[in-house]
Amino acid sequence: MKAKWLSGVLAATLLLSACGSGGSNGASGDGDGKVIKWKFGHLADENHIWHKTAEEFASLVEEKTDGQIEIQIFPNNSLGGETDTINAIQAGTADMVISGETLQNWAPKAALMAVPYAFRDLEHVKNVVEGEIGEEIEKEITEKAGLTPLYYHTRAPRNLTSSEPIESPSDLKGFSMRVPNVPLFLKVWEEAGAKPQVMDFNEVFTGLQQGVIKGQENPVDLIQSGGLYEVQKYVNRTEHVYSWIYILVGNKQFEALNEEQQKAVKEAAEEAQAFGEELYDKEISKIESELEDEGMEFIDVDQDAFREKMQPAIKDSLKPEQYELYEKILEVE
Repeated sequence: MKAKWLSGVLAATLLLSACGSGGSNGASGDGDGKVIKWKFGHLADENHIWHKTAEEFASLVEEKTDGQIEIQIFPNNSLGGETDTINAIQAGTADMVISGETLQNWAPKAALMAVPYAFRDLEHVKNVVEGEIGEEIEKEITEKAGLTPLYYHTRAPRNLTSSEPIESPSDLKGFSMRVPNVPLFLKVWEEAGAKPQVMDFNEVFTGLQQGVIKGQENPVDLIQSGGLYEVQKYVNRTEHVYSWIYILVGNKQFEALNEEQQKAVKEAAEEAQAFGEELYDKEISKIESELEDEGMEFIDVDQDAFREKMQPAIKDSLKPEQYELYEKILEVE
């Protein structure tokens, strides 16, 4: 009996020591032949640009590391919402996530990734993210959120959806709408006259269906992937936010890799970036046509009126350091 007990303890000890190092799967990154398995969670569906690019990235990583790193992708918030997944990465039970302005809850400068009417167009976004301001934001995300940006996607502009046309801020009176967990978004939409509330994206469809909210704001790709055309009639072209979003891995998970593996992951990220940009160019105009085919109508709005209404909330909401960065963004050609 004693021998059986000792053998059980020994087996348990060996199992614990095998699972005690590295990322979410316990594999170490020291090139000792173990397969490192990363869990990668995001909110979009399998047909979305982000997911298709993530699959390409995972394939490239596996190829470039000779199968030493395997990335398992969990779309549709199946690892939990964005904030949940970031918390899971920090706890070591997940490894990768797609996130943008939500990162400001850890790294305040990330708020600048999606300040309403800060960016004129996608070219302006690219010039910022690939320049000194982008480097400054990435550095803070790495230091304060514990996440390493690998590559990014530019995003189609955020537009307001509704069941009745909304052409100016005066149409927002009593309009209950969902916003992501971004304090600035709450404040600017309140200032514009709406009644915003924070809600995870995976709850938006049901919220609209049940009348808990009357609208929401997102780029057209997420409007489509969330099936929101089934519960909303209009896409009001507020184009209030042009932005980008990062694909990130936990610092600890990345640092656990050896130098050769880190280099392979970075190379794969660079190639995935180019792949995603090509997909974006093909997909966005196609998505707008498909939403129209599903019965949605695109409405031109008075963007200057929305900008003017939101401006006081932007100035009041941003801390001096953030507002200084905001003004620098406006100056970028």
